Amino acid sequence: MLDKWLNSYKNWANFILRSFVGVIFMAHGAQKLFGAFGGPGLEGAARYFEQLGFVPGHAWAFAVAVVEFIGGAALLVGLLTRYAALLLAGIMAVAMIAVHMPNGFFLPNGIEFAFALFAANLALLVGGPGELALDGWLARHGMFFVGTRTRAGLGQAA
Repeated sequence: MLDKWLNSYKNWANFILRSFVGVIFMAHGAQKLFGAFGGPGLEGAARYFEQLGFVPGHAWAFAVAVVEFIGGAALLVGLLTRYAALLLAGIMAVAMIAVHMPNGFFLPNGIEFAFALFAANLALLVGGPGELALDGWLARHGMFFVGTRTRAGLGQAA
C-alpha cells in the first residue's frame, strides 16, 4: 500500500535531495564568503586553508566558497545539476581526506557528515536533477539539452 501511494510521487525524490543538499551547501558557502551564520568569512577561511596546506589560502577559500554557495543554489533550483554535484562531490572528497579522516568516522569531527554529503552528490550526479528541476524545464522548452537527448538525436533534427 505504501509503495502504491509513494510511487505516484517518485519524481519528488531528487527534488527533495537537491533541495536539502543545496541549502546545506549554500549555508556553508555563505559562512566562508560572508561570515554568515557565525562563519569565518573569507579571511578566516583563508587562514584555515593555509593551515591545511592549501596555498594560497585566499584563492582556495574563495574557490571553495563560491562552488559551495553557487553550487548549492544550482542544486536548489536544479540548474546544471550534474556539474554542480560533481564539483561539490570533489570538495567533499578533499574535505574527508584533508580535514576529517584523521578524526575517524563519527561526528563531531569525523568524516560522517562529509561522507553523507559526498554520497548525496554522487546520487545526484548519477541520477540527475529529476523532473522537478530547472534543467528539465529548460530542456522541455528547447533551451537546454539534458538527460536522454543525444548528439545523434540533435543531428537527426537538423
